[in-house]
Amino acid sequence: MIFDEFAIKSLIRPIPDFPKKGSIFRDITPLFQSPRALRMVIDGLVQRYVESDFTHVGAIESRGFLLGSTIAYELNKPLVLFRKQGKLPADVLSEPYDTEYEQSTLEVHADSLHEGDKVLLIDDIIASGGTFVAAARLIRRMGASVYEVAAIIDLPELQGSQLMQDIGVPTFTLTAFTLNEH
Repeated sequence: MIFDEFAIKSLIRPIPDFPKKGSIFRDITPLFQSPRALRMVIDGLVQRYVESDFTHVGAIESRGFLLGSTIAYELNKPLVLFRKQGKLPADVLSEPYDTEYEQSTLEVHADSLHEGDKVLLIDDIIASGGTFVAAARLIRRMGASVYEVAAIIDLPELQGSQLMQDIGVPTFTLTAFTLNEH
């Protein structure tokens, strides 16, 4: 199936003033309600990474889980879950972070990765980059590295992609929105 960026963008619903006044939330749930659009998103990511040299897929809670689990399955790679604080049952590593909405803490099981592992890190959107940076720090603390950060959407005006580039992590997104684009 040929990737159709216009079709994908048309299914990403803008929600003004959510979760706070003045912001526009990019709701991807309509993508998941369209089998054609979901297939385009998954196929677009799988095709990009099918012959890539990484060892694990890392998925960031929670919408990243939807993409990451499917990508890990399709590429036959182990899946590592990056969760919000207090949701993992075994020994964890924790990393605080800030987003455009909140301060929070990301956690991962301490035995998820090892020296030399390379992680494709997946979430739905690159906004301010805080969550991705926290995940990258956790990955590096385990002796592994980030192969690339991948998402459906980039919001370049929030500088998250630039922040990732500044710390030496390449990024890839299927589409981008300006902050005021509807």
